[in-house]
Amino acid sequence: MRKIFGTDGARGIANIEITPEISLRIGVAIGKLFYGNGPILIGEDTRLSSEMLRLALATGIISASTDVTIGFIMPTPAVSLLLRIMKNFSAGCVVSASHNPIEFNGIKIFDKNGFKLSDENEEYIEELMESNIERSPVNIGRVFYDENIRDFYVDYIAGRFPLNLSNLKIALDLANGSTYYTTPQTLKKLTAQIFPINDKPDGHRINVECGSTHPQVISRHTVNSGAHIGISHDGDGDRVILSDETGRIVDGDDIMVILGRHFKKKGLLKNNTIVGTVMTNLAIENILKSEGINFKRAPVGDRYVLQEMLKSGAILGGEQSGHIINLLESVTGDGLITALSVLEVMVEEQKPLSKLVEGLERFPQILVNAKVKDKDVINDEKFKQFVREMEKELKTGRIIIRSSGTEPVIRIMVEGDNEIKIRDIANRIKEYLEV
Repeated sequence: MRKIFGTDGARGIANIEITPEISLRIGVAIGKLFYGNGPILIGEDTRLSSEMLRLALATGIISASTDVTIGFIMPTPAVSLLLRIMKNFSAGCVVSASHNPIEFNGIKIFDKNGFKLSDENEEYIEELMESNIERSPVNIGRVFYDENIRDFYVDYIAGRFPLNLSNLKIALDLANGSTYYTTPQTLKKLTAQIFPINDKPDGHRINVECGSTHPQVISRHTVNSGAHIGISHDGDGDRVILSDETGRIVDGDDIMVILGRHFKKKGLLKNNTIVGTVMTNLAIENILKSEGINFKRAPVGDRYVLQEMLKSGAILGGEQSGHIINLLESVTGDGLITALSVLEVMVEEQKPLSKLVEGLERFPQILVNAKVKDKDVINDEKFKQFVREMEKELKTGRIIIRSSGTEPVIRIMVEGDNEIKIRDIANRIKEYLEV
């Protein structure tokens, strides 16, 4: 059997790579793994294929004598947080492909403390999927349905951020995804005036020309609605990209600086350290270091950021994509928590978002994707030599080449002091890979 789990759970093209049969087998395996420790909570995103995979997953779990609670559509981080605060679940699963296109889907698994499963546990699940698990004809798990469990998440988050937002207009792009209910409801509880778009999911339009992977949408919507801030989620709500009132896009790098400065001022920035990734703009690292904040880099992927945070004793880390982990509030990226954390800074410091990002200039950075059939091409010695030649030509800057953990693409990042040169080099590397 091919390896099922990648850098962020099991993910692939729905009904072809991630089939109901595979979902069923994953369900049997995790039902066996967590048997006797309590029910398993399942959430899902708004893709048409999510219900199909959730039904198969739940069937597998109950066939392994473990109960299931179906929470229906909710953000991925809501499942993680509910596991931590409710304490009656043995694990949680989310059927989602996050920011990926509509044809993809996947399954993420969390332990009872809200952490994504370790590589070792995922490997064990794959072993169980290949084994002949003994099942009982009479000891069958049951399925329970709780459509209101996401309100528990909303109430908890609103309680953690008791802000008066009555003077703020907030533009929202909900990506036709899992946050279509939770983010507006939370902001309404905090008396904000909201202007949502892409908030009526139909199963087909999640992430389609909207959400955090299309930041120009929230930029335009923020300006057009006269809002003080724009909030743009991805399909499953673990990311957020912001827009200030002028339409400037505020990404994860900016957000780490905003929150890092604020936490340091309040004495909350443990070990005076922030964790980014190899993709974090070099200018951001220089800004943080100039302000006495240590900066560490991890490989791309929230699990690697979290690993480095725990190793370094940091409470704040994240990615340029808007995946921010704030251990004061959660153990995984939560777009709503991140947005509220920035709103808290705006309220407490009485500054518009444009002032909070003032002076946060970047080195020009180009990101391109090369579609490939074999992602191992980046290990080819001829390709490595080609990249070394490009680095010599670049002189000042960085070239980062990595394979996507969730899509059949190679991601190319070129950073330097000359935008024309870095764009040319990025495109030449892309052309080399796609030949």
